[in-house]
Amino acid sequence: MRCGSREFGRHRLEIQEKIYLVGAGPGDPELLTVKAQRLIQTADIVVYDRLVSPEILALIPDTVSRVYVGKATNRHTLSQDEINALLVDLARKRQRVVRLKGGDPFIFGRGGEEALALARNDIPFEVVPGITAAQACAAYAGIPLTHRGLSRGVQFLTGHCKDNETLVLDRAALSDAGQTLVIYMGLAHLPQIISDLVAAGRSGATPAAVIERGTTLRQRNIITTLDELQQAVQEHAVASPAMLIIGPVVTLAGELDWFMPWAQEMELKYA
Repeated sequence: MRCGSREFGRHRLEIQEKIYLVGAGPGDPELLTVKAQRLIQTADIVVYDRLVSPEILALIPDTVSRVYVGKATNRHTLSQDEINALLVDLARKRQRVVRLKGGDPFIFGRGGEEALALARNDIPFEVVPGITAAQACAAYAGIPLTHRGLSRGVQFLTGHCKDNETLVLDRAALSDAGQTLVIYMGLAHLPQIISDLVAAGRSGATPAAVIERGTTLRQRNIITTLDELQQAVQEHAVASPAMLIIGPVVTLAGELDWFMPWAQEMELKYA
């Protein structure tokens, strides 16, 4: 429903009662899209996730209300059904509601579930894509997800199931050594993931990477092999959020790792 408009120079922005499902990207505020930044700065209320970085939250004006609905393993502020109901309720009370999600709303972000809840309640919505963690973490670690001669495709997988259901991986789909695997939320089930990959035919010598807090000043890259992945995670006390990348393309990280968080931190400190 159209409720009015505002004039910004030559651009006329329509003010509508709708929910905006917005991807906040992987953490680096400079990877936030122009549209996402405009929406969070002109919203009435922002409903945000645990993985939205503090630097991006700092871009939200103090006049904009915020609601935190973050979820971690076995620690949910609200269940998904409760979040869906909250969005429906807010949409009926507020003009502009931004649902801000880490990465991209439609890639392991449950954006589809929230969009369905809105659609089934006749609430207008708009999806604003964000740079997903798979792309960004790989790029910031110097790992091209596809590379001629090393990888002809890429699969995005989740290492976590809803409501603590048993994780089931399709071993046949994982057997192709020419496919790079990118695994979200894989730390909790790492031993099973490694076992299933080996059972699917992946060599224990397959290069593997763990990227912790990718694209932020706290990013850590751990390069290892499938056989040694579990030990490396334990030795380095890797914590969530962390992305797993499995495949020969990981070998390029040694040459292509361009991102140096410590150097950027020094630049910020002495700027």
